[in-house]
Amino acid sequence: MGSAKNKSSAARAARIEEMRRAERARERRNRILTIAASVVVVAGLVVGGVVLVQSQSEDSDAAASDAKTTGKFVTGADGVKTWEGDLARNHVTKTVSYPVEPPVGGDHHQVWMNCNGDVYTEEIPNVNAVHSLEHGAVWVTYTSKASKDDVDALAAKVKKTPYTLMSPDEKQKDPIMLTAWGHQRTVTGADDPNVDKFLAKYVQGEQTPEPGAACAGGLSK
Repeated sequence: MGSAKNKSSAARAARIEEMRRAERARERRNRILTIAASVVVVAGLVVGGVVLVQSQSEDSDAAASDAKTTGKFVTGADGVKTWEGDLARNHVTKTVSYPVEPPVGGDHHQVWMNCNGDVYTEEIPNVNAVHSLEHGAVWVTYTSKASKDDVDALAAKVKKTPYTLMSPDEKQKDPIMLTAWGHQRTVTGADDPNVDKFLAKYVQGEQTPEPGAACAGGLSK
């Protein structure tokens, strides 16, 4: 039993380290792409094409905001709620009204919340956090009813885990909740074994719409 547990821990540690290396490589690549994109934008400004680009972008946002998320939660034997239905994935600039809190997917802002083990002490915009879920992040949320010890312990765990983020959310129904794209569950506290199970399964899990997408270089409050 102990040997199996040690092997599982070692495998998880190796997976996290590999994710960290991949994230660093993506950050380097993103910096290069950002510089290249800046050159293109400047050139576009010189030839006066920016007006047309902006117009097309606004038209796209207006159309995307009409997309609807449909479906409902179905609770599995393991206590995880899975969204059965359609989750829209359009980039929008308007506020989105999500059917559940915290949201498990849907239309979202084009900029994600940084989710490389980021812990936020204030509520964050749903439209940005949903983009993080699309990248394969797990979002840990809590209300003022959660104990300080649990919040501190969860924050420490998140900080050590790439593709996670944490923030307060007073609108959710339970003190502590875990959310991934299309999946969500409530846990009793930081020592609930379901915390590690959820992280192990859904951090860059099979549900991820955009596996390998960056969790850095986005919005940070």
